[in-house]
Amino acid sequence: MHATNPPPLNQAPLAYEDATFLDSSEGRPLRILAEYAEPMARFRAQRIEDTVVLFGSARIHSRESATTTLEALLHSTSPKTVIPTEAAGEAEGPAFSAPAANAPALDAARTALDMSRFYEDARSLARLHAAWAHTLPGPRHRFVITSGGGPGIMEAANRGAWEAGAKTIGLNITLPFEQRPNPFITPELSFNFHYFFMRKFWFASLAKALVIFPGGFGTLDEAFEMLTLAQTGKLGKKITVILYGTTFWQSILNLDAMAAHGVIAPRDLDLFHFADTPEAAFAILQRDLLTHHLNPAPAAIPDPTQPALTPPTQPIPDTPAPSPQRLLGPDIAHTR
Repeated sequence: MHATNPPPLNQAPLAYEDATFLDSSEGRPLRILAEYAEPMARFRAQRIEDTVVLFGSARIHSRESATTTLEALLHSTSPKTVIPTEAAGEAEGPAFSAPAANAPALDAARTALDMSRFYEDARSLARLHAAWAHTLPGPRHRFVITSGGGPGIMEAANRGAWEAGAKTIGLNITLPFEQRPNPFITPELSFNFHYFFMRKFWFASLAKALVIFPGGFGTLDEAFEMLTLAQTGKLGKKITVILYGTTFWQSILNLDAMAAHGVIAPRDLDLFHFADTPEAAFAILQRDLLTHHLNPAPAAIPDPTQPALTPPTQPIPDTPAPSPQRLLGPDIAHTR
């Protein structure tokens, strides 16, 4: 028998305030749910209805940055000097860091300068599109420019929208090399995900269009994910896909050969467009968004052989009244 009573117990923590539990394997379902519910709440608060997503490499930087790196290499005289570069984002590590006047480093710097045109084009396209979308009437923000939130093409997309004075979204991801959010994201719309599949959900569910700039494994993964969803009808909506940079993409992907070998259908080649200038890409975006998502379907022509309805008789609506989520929140209603 105990000689004395035990000391008073401290209050046990609430389960949802227990950091040890939330970080455990048992808490994983709650972490996954949080990466669904928390963005939903912020999108609703910011009145975001849908998005246009720009994908592309973190390793493609601005013309100014690429020019500075190349000039530093060309003007360096010390063979032991190491010139750091911004040809890659922190998320993927440096593309190169080589001794001055080193031929491979110079070649890489010249390639980075050539590829910087895609940064400038992404920036221009985002600015053109955001300026147009910003003028659309309605209680919610339409076709908001969205990126993966990091450097490179992602930064260019957010930067162009920011320059147009529009809201812009960054869906960042925690990686072994820290990927910091670029400074052009609207602060209230800067997100950070642990789970790739939840990040992809928010890319896909709100997107009405996708522009894919040159990129590596991550860009290809995201591009084919969206093309597969479109091909299989899982998006439940019309989505425009643009491969930006015809020469680049046709050198990387031989989709015509896939159709010729019968592993995709010839009609699958109609799932995407090519564009080579910001103006051409914007024309495709504007045309498809107006056609499929802004202009309502024409009203049915009355059949004169059928008796007309007379007041107060009214037809029963085909659909119920819109829910608060449909009125105020993001448009995920048409995602299967």
